[in-house]
This record gives sequence, structure tokens and C-alpha cells, in this order.
Amino acid sequence: MTLLTTWPESGPRTVVRRTDDPAEIAAALAPLGVRYERWPVREDVPRDADSDAVFAAYRAEIDKLVDEESFATVDVVALHPTDDPGWAEKAKAAREKFLSEHTHDDDDEVRFFVAGAGVFYLHVGGEVHAVLCEAGDLLGVPRGTTHWFDMGVSPSFTAIRFFHEEDGWIGNFTGSDIAQRFPDFDALRAGRTAA
Repeated sequence: MTLLTTWPESGPRTVVRRTDDPAEIAAALAPLGVRYERWPVREDVPRDADSDAVFAAYRAEIDKLVDEESFATVDVVALHPTDDPGWAEKAKAAREKFLSEHTHDDDDEVRFFVAGAGVFYLHVGGEVHAVLCEAGDLLGVPRGTTHWFDMGVSPSFTAIRFFHEEDGWIGNFTGSDIAQRFPDFDALRAGRTAA
């Protein structure tokens, strides 16, 4: 279930908004310049599908978005639990890379979740908006927007990434500890935050 939770930037004691309605989510994020859409989920694409299978399944949607937004690069990123003894360390390192608040000067951060889930936290206008994205969700965070991303302690997701710049993901970290003051992916997913 996709979920938007908004708190004041001072902390998560007060919930300003909490909704799982896609239309309400899109309407709440639009004034922030954040794109939120639902794409059809292709049930025949396994969660561990390779990039070619993902591109083939979502070719029409990818081509339409690339045409609309003039993206230069599109790729598929996936991280799912495995039996590999090094997986836990790999997952921890991947998670930590995105957990601190940052911005992107030269590109939007646009992701479509093919499988699994992750949370984008948007720090805008004195509020923190946590968008728990799951399969079928497309989220576009405009360049310059302060945000962070959490995939949880046991990441499991496949996402299509869209870039205007060929260099891919380049974050400018703010140095703020704000991300540590809000419920993480696992707490949101478990529904342990105040409603």
C-alpha cells in the first residue's frame, strides 16, 4: 500500500496528513513540484527479472516518459535478499548511501517501482513528507529538493531510474541530521507511527 505521511519538520509527534489514496497523494505532492503517478504492474515480471525483461515489459511507459521529459539515460536497479554471505553488508552499504538528506543540482530523481518498496522523504516548506512507494508507483523529485531515501534494513526492490544527465546519481549532502529524527522505512511499513 502506497502511503503519504506528512509531519512538521520539527519532528514526528504531529501528523499533518496520512493517506493511502493515490489521488490525494498526487494532489498533495503536486504543489511541491513532485510528480506522482501509478503505472500498471506487470504481474508476469518476476521480482528478480533482469534489465532486459523489465525494459521489455514497460517499454511503452518508458518511451512515453522519455519523450515527455527528454531523459538521457534510463536504467534498472535492483536489490533483493540472497543467500550470498556478503548480501547483508552490501544491503547495509546501499542503504546508508541514501539515508542522509541531500539534493541534486543537475537532475531530478525519477523512479518507477517495478517490485518491492522504498520511502522517499521530502523536506519542503517546513514539512517532511514520507512517500512509501511500492510496485506501480512513479515518483519524480525535482532537482534542488532536499530529500533522502530509505530502503529498510532488508532491502527488496526493483526500480527503473530516469536521468537527464548521463552521469547518473550525484548527491549533494546537506549535513543535517533530520533523517535520524523521523520514522524509518521499517517503522512506516510496519505501521508503527502515530496516525
